[in-house]
Amino acid sequence: MANVFLRREENPVETPQYIGVIGSGTCTASTYSVARDLGFEIGKRGWTLVCGGLEGVMEGAARGCSEAGGMTLGILPGLDKRSANPYITVPIPTGLGDGRNLLVVRSSDVLVAVAGGYGTLSEMALALKADKPVIGLKTWKEIPGVHYADDYLEAIQLISLSLSSKVPNAHP
Repeated sequence: MANVFLRREENPVETPQYIGVIGSGTCTASTYSVARDLGFEIGKRGWTLVCGGLEGVMEGAARGCSEAGGMTLGILPGLDKRSANPYITVPIPTGLGDGRNLLVVRSSDVLVAVAGGYGTLSEMALALKADKPVIGLKTWKEIPGVHYADDYLEAIQLISLSLSSKVPNAHP
């Protein structure tokens, strides 16, 4: 009988890169467009998008990623999978409310904050504390350790550098 349990060394599989996109559940049309463009570039590169799964920035990013054929994970605050926006590939209901922010952060290899309020600020702080690379795009300014991008294409460049460990996570 063949061994049905293969060890990773015998069957190497490339580990997917999880990119967290964080931002408010409500946003302007301009911010939605930036999030959508960012999400499209994430999906185009074969990276998996992780977000809070609801509306606003989360929906814009998930929509763009989905349009590029990418996978999206929505870590939801409630228990109803149906609360996810229509562009979420895998809805993950948590029942944790804002506590799900920690799951978004811990699940991501790199995080990009797009605009956002205090919830986004808390996710940025959690990511920095966890020594995760954080990229800011039209968001909170002058946070030590955050790498700021002027547009979504620069954010994509910073993600790539972070994934290849060429961007230091320098914070106090």
